[in-house]
Amino acid sequence: MSGTTVARGRIDKRQAILDAAFTVFAREGYAQAGVDAVAAEAGVAKATVYNHFGDKENLLRAAFAAVAEDALAKNMAAVERLTGEGDLRERLESVGLALMDCYCDERSWALRRLMAAELSQLPDLLDIVQRRAADRVMEALADRLARLALAGRLQLTDPLLAAEQLAALLSAPLDRRTRLGTQEVPEEELRHLAKAAVDTFLRAFGKEPAEAV
Repeated sequence: MSGTTVARGRIDKRQAILDAAFTVFAREGYAQAGVDAVAAEAGVAKATVYNHFGDKENLLRAAFAAVAEDALAKNMAAVERLTGEGDLRERLESVGLALMDCYCDERSWALRRLMAAELSQLPDLLDIVQRRAADRVMEALADRLARLALAGRLQLTDPLLAAEQLAALLSAPLDRRTRLGTQEVPEEELRHLAKAAVDTFLRAFGKEPAEAV
């Protein structure tokens, strides 16, 4: 067996353990979940889990980091669609809806619920999520808004603050309407919420007369 094949197999096994760990932790809670359950879910020996991650606490952190990286990729793909081309309101609504879909992703909800449950004991979990995903998405969104301002499409002086406010307008209604991710919200309702968020955002930061409501 070649070294490349061995390395590929080790990477695949590590990913299988991370996926299984997050599934088990989200389903059973960190305290109740055992490494043996993670191993069974991943289809590996219990010793293999320890060989890769050392202990259950490190496994939890690694699982959080993996989910955060996945969320980062999806959110960044949504933000990258925010360009100065075409109708600004339509583009903001499209990007807003995509970001709301990311927020409502089942694994994202599970991550937030698990983090809330374990944060008092493991406060660095929040740092992992913010550093690997949330902060980077917000900076990317701020960069896109800054470009729109430079192009004369928006009127703002603090792009990061504007990005935070847009994100809050998009996400704030979702906790209640989804009952913290336990209830699905119809696509049409999400579109309505995205439109309302963009309406409010453009009232504050819009520059073009056509965007006034």
